[in-house]
Amino acid sequence: MEQLLEQFFEHLRYERNASEHTLRNYRIDLSQFHDHLAPPDPDTGARRHFDIRQIDHITIREWMSALHDAKKKSSIARKVASLRTFFQFLLREGVVESNPAKLVATPRLEKNLPSHLSVEEMVRFIETPDVTTDLGKRDRAILEMLYGTGMRVSELTKLNVRDVDLRERMARVMGKRRKQRIVPFTEPAGEALVQYLLVRDNFLHRAPATERDDQALFLNYQGTRITTRSVGRMVDKYISECAGIHDISPHSLRHSFATHLLDNGADLRHIQELLGHARISTTQIYTHVSMERLIEVYERTHPKA
Repeated sequence: MEQLLEQFFEHLRYERNASEHTLRNYRIDLSQFHDHLAPPDPDTGARRHFDIRQIDHITIREWMSALHDAKKKSSIARKVASLRTFFQFLLREGVVESNPAKLVATPRLEKNLPSHLSVEEMVRFIETPDVTTDLGKRDRAILEMLYGTGMRVSELTKLNVRDVDLRERMARVMGKRRKQRIVPFTEPAGEALVQYLLVRDNFLHRAPATERDDQALFLNYQGTRITTRSVGRMVDKYISECAGIHDISPHSLRHSFATHLLDNGADLRHIQELLGHARISTTQIYTHVSMERLIEVYERTHPKA
């Protein structure tokens, strides 16, 4: 099975352009399934031989049952999806005659509404960085761009200088599966970008010449491309400094972007395009957020509510 798994990972990497994050999740899920079927000997590490063509939906259900107490439903659902994709690859390659994972129902998940801030909270949060410093200018530009475009943090960290048109206020974003889209950004985001670009070289020159990333738009303090983890730490820092703001993540800026657009009458299809969602069903969760807010306003303001 090890050889089949490696072939599958090569397929994901080179044919489907899967991200490193996606590859890592597939490796974790399928390795756990492999361990369930043939646990390695504690002394030798050797595994018993089994025929992958003998795996059926009952085998997969038994594994799910074994996971039930230790894993969340969302985690089990992801593992089932990983198996479906793996067996679909084996079916395409002629290794198996059917996909047993298709006969296994995915656990029903509770719909968790995305966390988001009100417009007033968002403005206050974005204005937290001290823009008299180079670092504050960079951080303000990052927060303005995340909220002003709705892009994912991973997309923001991939931005190059050439991807941003300051005059037209447009950014070229590389989304999932290397799918590009053009998104507009706000005037405050454009102004923050201009202020950051005036001091960007100060970051760049801190890095050794061999490590500088001249193309990257957003740089860390060492002059190399900023990472998603660094953005997460930055957001946590400003949460602690901004009174009344809590329980948010960098992704909350994306959720706030979509929710505020919908609250102000934007069409759901347009929001889907801006967010880079492949399916409208993914975007529809924001209708639940807006409805929840509508009910809250109704109950607070209607005289007989």
